[in-house]
Amino acid sequence: MHVPDGFIDAPVSAAAGVLAAAAVAVSLRGARRELGGHRPDGPDLAPGAERTAPLAGLVAAFIFAVQMLNFPVAAGTSGHLLGGALAAILVGPYTGVLCVSVVLLMQGVLFADGGLTALGVNITDMAVVTVLVAYGIFRGLVKVLPRGRRAVTAAAFVAAAVSVPAAAVAFTGMYALGGTTDVPIGTVFAAMTGVHVLIGLGEAAITALTVGAVLAVRPDLVYGARGLAKPLELRTSPLAGPAAGREPSGEPADTPDAPRPVAARRSTRRVWLAGVAAALVCAGGVSYYASTSPDGLEKVAQDEGMDAKAEDHAAKDSPLADYSVKDIANPRISGGLAGVIGVGATLAVGTGVFVVVRRRRGAARDTAVADAATGDATQPRHTPESA
Repeated sequence: MHVPDGFIDAPVSAAAGVLAAAAVAVSLRGARRELGGHRPDGPDLAPGAERTAPLAGLVAAFIFAVQMLNFPVAAGTSGHLLGGALAAILVGPYTGVLCVSVVLLMQGVLFADGGLTALGVNITDMAVVTVLVAYGIFRGLVKVLPRGRRAVTAAAFVAAAVSVPAAAVAFTGMYALGGTTDVPIGTVFAAMTGVHVLIGLGEAAITALTVGAVLAVRPDLVYGARGLAKPLELRTSPLAGPAAGREPSGEPADTPDAPRPVAARRSTRRVWLAGVAAALVCAGGVSYYASTSPDGLEKVAQDEGMDAKAEDHAAKDSPLADYSVKDIANPRISGGLAGVIGVGATLAVGTGVFVVVRRRRGAARDTAVADAATGDATQPRHTPESA
């Protein structure tokens, strides 16, 4: 559903760009809270929250890789993952908007996929709309369904399935406001929603399988399931041996035989490595077998004449244009190498963005704590002598 240059006129594209920029700005602020451990259903720090930030860049890279796997949905038409539902459920809605936005930026700049002047249109449609619709439906369903992993997976399936035709409707609305051809809006609406209902089923299957797999291995890393998980329980165990009865500093404890809390931190390294490996396999190998049929929007545009005023991409001469490395004749090697480069670039950019966001969150929290401490120190103290 990547909208190319020339489909939407300049005023509407500019307005969509302003809307997309505002959404990204709001998401940057909201992502600080999500990456800092804000629960979906409350302000408390959620278990495993401190381990979510390093995975946000991986989610962006994984979405990039799976978007290369076009799957057939009808005669002569294919579809691919949009990723808004998957990102929102795994890492949170604000962080999800940023994940998909990073993917769209990398695709537009490096691979000439999706127009540069239409970047605002694509972010609004594929990042903002899909996340808002999907996460709203997901949260509503998990509140009424029985608690458990199956309910989360089922809610993810439904939310993803609805998010894709919702994005098609949103595109139709933007086309109604600024379409550059005279195709009847009713025709565009029927064609877009019809094919994207089918694509939505593929999106739903990919989203549910991915969310279910992460839930089975590390449910604490699924943002959408945080409010459903039991709080972390600290196990207590008496210390034995020469360290018994002493504080970590080596000083004797007030109660030598008192049990101490024990809480093991589970590393995310294996999950991260498995995710990177899966993304590289999808982009570097499996993508060679993806459907070569045009995707939903491209097919509708060809059939209805919506592409009559489409413009050449500004990055059409990029060494990675059309997901192939220039000057490499073997299509398998060319496409696979381009996919690997794309995964690496998206992972690097996405991780960099989220590390900065997380550090700004931490800096703001440290400043607030310091200000509070300074304020307490400067407050006058009431002593018996001053009373």
